[in-house]
Amino acid sequence: MTTPVFDTLLYSTDGPIATITLNRPEALNTIVPPMPDEIEAAVGLAERDRSIKVIILRGAGRAFSAGFDFGGGFQHWGEDMMTDGKWDPGKDFAVVSARETAPTQKFMALWRSSKPVIAQIHGWCVGGASDYALCADIIVAADDAVIGTPYSRMWGAYLSSMWTYRLGLTKAKWHSLTGQPLTGIEAAAIDLINESVPFVELESRVAEIAGQLSQIPLSQLRAQKLVVNQVYENMGLASAQTLGGILDGLMRNTPDALDWIDTVANEGVRAGTVRRDGPWGDYSQAPAHRRPDPSHVIVP
Repeated sequence: MTTPVFDTLLYSTDGPIATITLNRPEALNTIVPPMPDEIEAAVGLAERDRSIKVIILRGAGRAFSAGFDFGGGFQHWGEDMMTDGKWDPGKDFAVVSARETAPTQKFMALWRSSKPVIAQIHGWCVGGASDYALCADIIVAADDAVIGTPYSRMWGAYLSSMWTYRLGLTKAKWHSLTGQPLTGIEAAAIDLINESVPFVELESRVAEIAGQLSQIPLSQLRAQKLVVNQVYENMGLASAQTLGGILDGLMRNTPDALDWIDTVANEGVRAGTVRRDGPWGDYSQAPAHRRPDPSHVIVP
């Protein structure tokens, strides 16, 4: 089987394990087209490869992913969501609610894959990146990773609902309303993710889990994943995601959001993050001990 060349990620296999590496390290693996499509396509490769039992998702460089690239005000999505350079609510609604075009549904390829997916998180895992990392089955993070949804404060809404599904009501309300981030250690402590380990142990720990899972018959892995997923599907996951995508489009185009994105366009992304996160003193505005160590780099 010939492996296609992707623009935004790398795909490799080693025995029964497939690895998908987000590969825009110079931009902290921010999400731009065609990354959602390529994630779905890479998962499809692993699904169709009979030798693969487990999929690992990770990011190259010093971050898993810093979320959707908002530097251009979503202009890189072009006429899919706009008409004459302006937001078109009809197009936005159609894109985010259609199975074949919605970015959330592309990330949900990780959830829908019949084979277990392990998300390996280091550095920043924020915004939309946290949505798709939480679509994985098992999540292991570096202790100093930062996981959060700054769009809770401005320019977005929960897309996948995985934050809500993985947390109890009390914690889900807190993080949805405040957008406050968690370190890997903190995320593991409240069961948002499975484990947190020192960065130097991250790759070996993920490899260990993948190796253990690969010893189990594939039919057994598929059955166990299906039965757990179905419980959450029956709790209304699809309808929550439909609403999330529609609300995200609306929240990107309120007067407050448009004013904020003007700040980003005129003064730069940093000015926008200072305005949004400065009062909270977190994300890029946090003290050094609350930010990922920039020397922690994944080399594909």
